[in-house]
Amino acid sequence: MPVIEYRTALNQALEEEMLRDGKVFIMGEEVAEYNGAYKVTKGLLDKFGPERVKDTPITESGFTGLGVGAAMMGLRPVVEYMSWNFSLVAIDQIISNAAKMYYMTGGQFNVPMVMRGANGAAAQVSSQHSHNLESFYAHIPGLIVMAPATPYDAKGMLKAAIRDNNPVIFLENEFLYGMTGEVPEEEYIIPIGKGDIKREGTDVTLVAHLRQVILAQEAADILAKEGISVEIVDPRTIKPLDIDLIAESVRKTKRLVVTEEGHSFCGFGSEVATQIHDLCFDDLDHPVVRVSQNENPLPYAKNLEAESLPSVEKIVAGVRKVMYRK
Repeated sequence: MPVIEYRTALNQALEEEMLRDGKVFIMGEEVAEYNGAYKVTKGLLDKFGPERVKDTPITESGFTGLGVGAAMMGLRPVVEYMSWNFSLVAIDQIISNAAKMYYMTGGQFNVPMVMRGANGAAAQVSSQHSHNLESFYAHIPGLIVMAPATPYDAKGMLKAAIRDNNPVIFLENEFLYGMTGEVPEEEYIIPIGKGDIKREGTDVTLVAHLRQVILAQEAADILAKEGISVEIVDPRTIKPLDIDLIAESVRKTKRLVVTEEGHSFCGFGSEVATQIHDLCFDDLDHPVVRVSQNENPLPYAKNLEAESLPSVEKIVAGVRKVMYRK
């Protein structure tokens, strides 16, 4: 299979879906002339023209609201946020309108809309550009939340998101855009709500998503040298969550560590831990261990940023804790 970058996989998904369905269009800041802040929309303006690849003013609430209205009228907008941090400006449009419209109209209006962009920390972009919003949006009924970690997942999941009739929060990460991986030339779709075993193991289940999957793989390599076999489960879709896949792994390994880039309090790990305690309490040999970002706004200083974020070393320590605690 061809080896391509994560951003190219997203670009291919957008192009293929725009060719397949004339109702799909893209809009956001710098998505057309500039080819997108992270070049995900590169070349699409030339192929589809300004009616389907639309630059917008710097007004997230405005173009998000436009997307909701367009979706209600039967189009399939893909809205790009330069960063998911900026989606907070459009929070009323996302939560009060996109998420609730189908319910509020008694099923008369679907909102087949994808909102996508970079989520979480990048390299020293500080506290107002480093939010991890998966738990925030997953809390809202009516929203689907997806978070692909690899180029293969990114393409197959984005195609599924565009075809779905519900509003989809599609989370990426700046550090992943240049990552490479094998992606088939033939069409494929990864179903919403379908997780994946990224690495098989027998001793401990490690749940990770987005960039944490990459760190989890590095941690698993280190732990393998100690004789600890780590199974990495990537939920891929945060909501609806493939809890059955996680539970199946936990019943095999008897131990669970959840790593997330977001904060611990009310975080994604809290939800996974609670559901696994409900489903697998008698199977667990140890309480669930969580690895997450410190409870502080992310600092700008490089050393403090590294101290705050989860890391390979912190994941290794979390696995050792669940393996060796008496």
